[in-house]
Amino acid sequence: MSLTTRSVQAGIASVHRMLEAGGHETLTELDGKIGDGDLGITLLKAFRKLDEVAPDLPQDLGQALAACAQAIASVSSSSFGTLLTTAVLSAAKELKGQQSVPWERLPALLQGAGAAMAKRGRGNLGDKTVLDPIDAAASAALGLSDAPDILAVMRHATQQTIDRFRDRPNRLGRARIFGDRTIGLDDPGMVAFKLMLDGVSG
Repeated sequence: MSLTTRSVQAGIASVHRMLEAGGHETLTELDGKIGDGDLGITLLKAFRKLDEVAPDLPQDLGQALAACAQAIASVSSSSFGTLLTTAVLSAAKELKGQQSVPWERLPALLQGAGAAMAKRGRGNLGDKTVLDPIDAAASAALGLSDAPDILAVMRHATQQTIDRFRDRPNRLGRARIFGDRTIGLDDPGMVAFKLMLDGVSG
């Protein structure tokens, strides 16, 4: 089993369904406590657009992901939308000219995406942001080759990271303004990443 454009299309459809079924409301409520409250609608708009362009994505994975990044950017100017676009573009560059790659490459692709996001958002590991579960998920799945195993390990590592950081303050973005009031709250970006992983694993 390999990662192909069809895999991307299936993942888009699954995450879109989860967001429409109430996932975006959960994110909006959480983000409203320590942010702008726009994360849910940001992801919903992004995946509505992705679902719209998905049927016409090319077989070249690099080109397909580049088209996905363009679609996200066209409907979202928020900070998370910008980071998501950056992550997808990072993977697009790595997969240019390839129509099928083994799933075992996903952790390295995720690491590259995380590094690109960190550079764009000027974030660091330990800031209690989406970067932390991305790093944990990628590290946990290195060396695995089976898609279900990779996704299961990534989901578990992501949830562990969310739990571990819950009682720490946010140190980046708008959330840092709230300081210690973010202690005891899950970071919205982390939860968004978990929702996307859950959707892809669907």
